[in-house]
Amino acid sequence: MNTRMLRILWAGLFLVLGFCAKEAFASEDTPGCRPERYAKEREKMVREQIQARGVKDGSVLRAMRGVARHCFVPGEYRDEAYDDHPIPIGQGQTISQPYIVALMTELLQLKPGDRVLEIGTGSGYQAAVLAGLVGRVFTVEISPALAQEAGARLKSLGYKNIRVRRGDGYLGWNEHAPFDAIIVTAAPREIPPPLLQQLKPGGRMCIPVGGRYQVQQLTLIEKGRDGSISKRAVLPVRFVPFLGEH
Repeated sequence: MNTRMLRILWAGLFLVLGFCAKEAFASEDTPGCRPERYAKEREKMVREQIQARGVKDGSVLRAMRGVARHCFVPGEYRDEAYDDHPIPIGQGQTISQPYIVALMTELLQLKPGDRVLEIGTGSGYQAAVLAGLVGRVFTVEISPALAQEAGARLKSLGYKNIRVRRGDGYLGWNEHAPFDAIIVTAAPREIPPPLLQQLKPGGRMCIPVGGRYQVQQLTLIEKGRDGSISKRAVLPVRFVPFLGEH
């Protein structure tokens, strides 16, 4: 067999293998993540879990309706994606209860041109909600596996204004500071000073605060134009512990 014929055969083999791999991916993953799936469940989630509890911001409600939450949970939990509870996503982490996602987002009072820092990417769901409301989202995840998976997932779903980084969230993301808003989805014992420094004057931070065995308080922090800091406890919550070197 001459060299030219051998190359043609190898090329054909690669095309077949590539087609098979594409078909396997499409049949296993794509149908389950079509945005139109679970549309009724998503609307019911917004109406009964979020609006009924007092979230009123129309842009937040639209964002919650627009993000296919079932694409951000493991396949075995897909039918629970719109239920009123957190869901495990691996690595000891969870995707937060829909109401908490919406409430924290509303508390930030976001504007279309804002730059937002998220600490705790998880599956990427909160970042996807934010992406529909602001100009840029920068999100930090300490788990290498979750960071890689979330980055790939968000890219495959077409989100172009989100940057994912694997790192210690305690340190924030100083290269892109200051941020108009910061949202933290894991609970530290105390508010990390680097995050306060990276918050723009006039900005807001929403963060759960409290140790593993303590009552955690969802806390809203506002930074005055003069750099002064004010804090307000919103409600008791339960988040996974904040992880990192510090």
